Amino acid sequence: MACCGAGALARAGPPGPAQAKAGQGAGCGPGGPPHVPEPQLQRELGLGAAASIVVGTVIGSGIFLVPKKMILEVGTPDLLLFVWIFGGLLSLAGALTYAELASMLPEAGGEYVFLREAYGPFWGFLYGWTQMWVAKAASIATLATGFFYYLANFRPELERVLYATHLPLLGLFELRSGQLLAMVIILGLGVVNCFGVRVGGGVQLFVTILKVLLILGIVVIGLFGGAGHSANFSTSTPAHGGLAGFFAALVAALWAYDGWNNVSMVSSEIRNPQRNLPRALIFGTGLVVIIYLMTNVAYFHVLSAAEVGRSDRVAAEMMRRVAGDWGASAVSLAAMISIFAALNGSILSGARVPYAAAHDGLFFAPFRRVHPRYHTPGFSILALTVWSCVITLTGRYEQLFTLVIFPSWILYGLATAAVIVLRRKRADLPRPYKTVLYPVMPVLFVLVAALLLGYTVANSPRESGIGLVLILAGVPFYLYWSRSRRARQ
Repeated sequence: MACCGAGALARAGPPGPAQAKAGQGAGCGPGGPPHVPEPQLQRELGLGAAASIVVGTVIGSGIFLVPKKMILEVGTPDLLLFVWIFGGLLSLAGALTYAELASMLPEAGGEYVFLREAYGPFWGFLYGWTQMWVAKAASIATLATGFFYYLANFRPELERVLYATHLPLLGLFELRSGQLLAMVIILGLGVVNCFGVRVGGGVQLFVTILKVLLILGIVVIGLFGGAGHSANFSTSTPAHGGLAGFFAALVAALWAYDGWNNVSMVSSEIRNPQRNLPRALIFGTGLVVIIYLMTNVAYFHVLSAAEVGRSDRVAAEMMRRVAGDWGASAVSLAAMISIFAALNGSILSGARVPYAAAHDGLFFAPFRRVHPRYHTPGFSILALTVWSCVITLTGRYEQLFTLVIFPSWILYGLATAAVIVLRRKRADLPRPYKTVLYPVMPVLFVLVAALLLGYTVANSPRESGIGLVLILAGVPFYLYWSRSRRARQ
């Protein structure tokens, strides 16, 4: 294998098969070993699989769990629906911007590549480091936690506390039976995704179609099941209210919308990316916004604001009201399928980010390995899933999604602004798709991201502090890897 390491690909980034050069990165000049092509990722995902990564990764546990927190922050159904619309438009603004970036730079890693090209390798590294150790791992852990919450409807013993203690910084630590099950599911999906992106993409497409049909079925039953009252939309419940309440509800909504960007991480494995990536991003995000609004309208058609505020599992409570216990069981099953699809999509896409950084020589070298038969970054996939299992032990659902949102939106804002930077810095690059309403869309996204981050720091200092410490912990590693890369070159 190569003796020059990842540094030979520092500027090119992880190539797809169309860009790969035989022997690139293998061999050290005169007297070195023969040039041996390294295994590469393969373009095996079509438009359907790409769109299912967007829809399937976004629609996870959030739509079933966060309405309670949101209504307790804003107080009325109309304000809650406004937050969903605002968060959806914000996510769509991001998707429209990312569509230009992804079609222009269709490489593995998504935002890692955007930040590297716009601001330099340090910012790309910070994104890769944050995704691996904080954002993506915590997102996977949060989804797995939501999975066992719903499975507890059938097996209440999963909520049983096996061990409890107080830990420095983390506070109360509780180990529940369901957390152990969540870890098994994470590891199992990691193994499945090691057997080829076509396998992982096929699982993603099938489960996403199934869960969309199930959610639409829940919406239809809620709206036309005969147990609803339009008067529920005029009800209210005590809430924090004001600007603080709005931003707290928005954090919850954005967690539910989180994941629309994940398809850009597998850009080097999508066929005809200049055409399929923008379509997948825009169509997938738009479909999610419509589904979320329909689902919340169904909730409040059946339940009052106060009832939603008392329900940890609002979809199950709605279906119980309409169809009895079998309805609550059905929605719990739908939620688990939904979360399962989001978990699979998160693992499939998230592992490509540290792989991309390692391919540039800016992460641990084993992460760049591609399996010669299955053409997947197997080490990166398994390392991400193992670390996600560790994160699963650190907190409850709401603590975890706050930990995800804060570091993610720092880098989402920077990546979205990259479209403006690259219009000037790399005007020579072909742009098969250009952002609609440029520069309004990216500027709006960046401004709201800044406000959201300010709110999160003020109101969730512990989670924000943990996220920042983990991000900054990467700086010494970057300095070391950057010096090593320059020495090799």
